[in-house]
Parts: sequence; structure tokens; C-alpha cells
Amino acid sequence: MRMRNPKYKDEVINACTFLIKDEVDFKCDNPIHIEIGMGKGNFILNMAINNPNINFIGIEKYASVASVAIKKMLLYNLPNLKVIIGDVSNLEELLKNKVSVIYLNFSDPWPKKRHAKRRLTSPNFLELYTKFFKGKNIIYQKTDNDDLFAYSVNSLKEFGYTIKEISYDLHKENKENVMTEYEEKFSQEGIKIKYLKAEK
Repeated sequence: MRMRNPKYKDEVINACTFLIKDEVDFKCDNPIHIEIGMGKGNFILNMAINNPNINFIGIEKYASVASVAIKKMLLYNLPNLKVIIGDVSNLEELLKNKVSVIYLNFSDPWPKKRHAKRRLTSPNFLELYTKFFKGKNIIYQKTDNDDLFAYSVNSLKEFGYTIKEISYDLHKENKENVMTEYEEKFSQEGIKIKYLKAEK
């Protein structure tokens, strides 16, 4: 179910000085990492805080959700963190040849077979990401959904990616890990988190 519009949505978005509309413009040429579907922003915000030498962009389709993330980010106003509100399918020209790493965290699994092309690891999206990347293609994925994870592994391999890292119970391995809001919730419920790193 889609989140209701927060009362402060328009005010927060209008106050956001790090919202990207027609140009990706950071103060330095550090690598750019993007999170597609940043949700309420915990992951991308903490990644930017912990990695000042990397530029981060959080992409969120829904303004209502993005406003929640932006409200948190306004407290920090980090020079290496920006936000795009929009559908990633429409961002080819904006992100072309600019991205070093893509994060796909707890994306919608689109469980019905007829909706498979909407999954963010489907061939049509992987083709789009190829246009985003500058140099090596690197994708990280985390999910609680077994079927989406199995689909993603196969889809990535068929598209020419090599799975460099994989885990079917990420938190059991005590890897260094920045969690999303969903991840914290699922972990507390005892749900195993699947993780991979793919390169091409």
C-alpha cells in the first residue's frame, strides 16, 4: 500500500537544495553511487555520512516517500548526497555514463510472472543500467524475497555479470553492513536477508 502524503511534503521538497532536476552537479569528481528506490533514506544517508569521498544519489519514484528521506537529510546537508524524485526508467540522459555503483535494496519483487519485466533486475532494466555506468558495472542487491533473489541471480548471470559475493543469510555472517528501514524490520522478525554483489 502506497504511503499517504505527509503534511509537510511540499514544504520539505521545496526547501531541498540538493534535489537533482536536470543536471547531476557535485562539487568534486568522486565516484557516483546510486540507490534505486531509496525509500525513507536511512541507507543512502548513512552511506554518505560514512563515505565522504563518494558521491551518492538516492532515487525515489514517489514524492511522498522521498519527502520523508529529505526531511532527515536536511539535518545534515551533506555535499556528497543528492536526491532524484522520479522513475528510473526516465533517467537515461541524466545519468548516462556517470555511475560507478548501483544499489538495489528491498525492491518490489513483482511476484506475478506477467510482471517480471518490472523487476529491477529484469533484462530491460539491466540494459538501462548499462547506459548509466561509467567503466565497470557493479550492482549490489539486498532482499528478503527468495524468489526475487533467485530470479536476480539468474538474470544477472544471463546478462553477463559475474556474482562476486553472495549470501543467503547476510546478518549471520557479520559483514560490515548499512541497513535500510525494511532490513531492520525484517531482521527483528528473524527473516533472512539475501545479498549479492555482481560485476560486469
